[in-house]
Amino acid sequence: MILGKPAPFVRAFVDAVDEAIRAQSPSHGMSAMQRTWLAFCVTAVLVTNSICWARFARASLGTYALAPLSWMFRPSKLPWEDLLVASGRVILRHYGITSGSLVIDDTDNPRSKAAKALAHLYKLRDKDSGGYLWGQSLVFLLLGTPTMSLPVGFAFSQPAPECSAWYKKEKTLKKQGVAKSQRPPKPPANPAYPTKQQLALRLLERFHAHHPTVRIHCIMADALYGTAPFVDGASVTFGGVQVISQIRSNQNVRVHKRDQHVAAYFATHPGTPHTIRIRGGEEVIAIVGSARL
Repeated sequence: MILGKPAPFVRAFVDAVDEAIRAQSPSHGMSAMQRTWLAFCVTAVLVTNSICWARFARASLGTYALAPLSWMFRPSKLPWEDLLVASGRVILRHYGITSGSLVIDDTDNPRSKAAKALAHLYKLRDKDSGGYLWGQSLVFLLLGTPTMSLPVGFAFSQPAPECSAWYKKEKTLKKQGVAKSQRPPKPPANPAYPTKQQLALRLLERFHAHHPTVRIHCIMADALYGTAPFVDGASVTFGGVQVISQIRSNQNVRVHKRDQHVAAYFATHPGTPHTIRIRGGEEVIAIVGSARL
């Protein structure tokens, strides 16, 4: 498909985002050239279904060259930190969204083994094969509403180099049968490399600061974030909202005044089968149970 200029609806959206940025920070607005470049790139992403300067240049039939497209992305002083926040405000205002639920999750983004210049690269554990791969790890925040779900924040996660070296040595010493008392202690936490739970709390705090008028019904995350510091911190950030997380099999639950292992509790409370339809698709049988624990 030939791409000569940005799509009108994309240009209108970029202009609205620029107005939202200027309303919050008048000195951080985009220039006319920056708005045109951004509108073209967004249009090119939609047309080519990729993020590739060479494809963008070919689709424009020489109207936009590869070198200036790449230059605008690299040295140009675009207000990158404000773009996601402002675009979120524009979308929320356009659709009249005033409330929703926040979802925290993380994902691994595989990269080529030859990649060296990208930020936050490290050796990741491949859950499918059980091996390792080279890539980046992302923690992201979604706002789920009855109308739509949209990304409202993200952060790169990377372990501290000293912790990675300690884990590698710890694994080797364990295989050799070295006693724990004779193995080196785990290095202290490095503030420059926050954990995924800490990054998630920061994303929640930023969302609350940037969108104070959006009412949050609950916060959801998987078992990785089912720790007391995260659950308590996330709830306090939004005035005591409910935080829903996945329980781990090695945890205990308190039944009335008695603690019980979670496996033992569910062995005697198996739940009841219910037929549900997931996202308008096929019907499935789900085991449903509820309890005050």
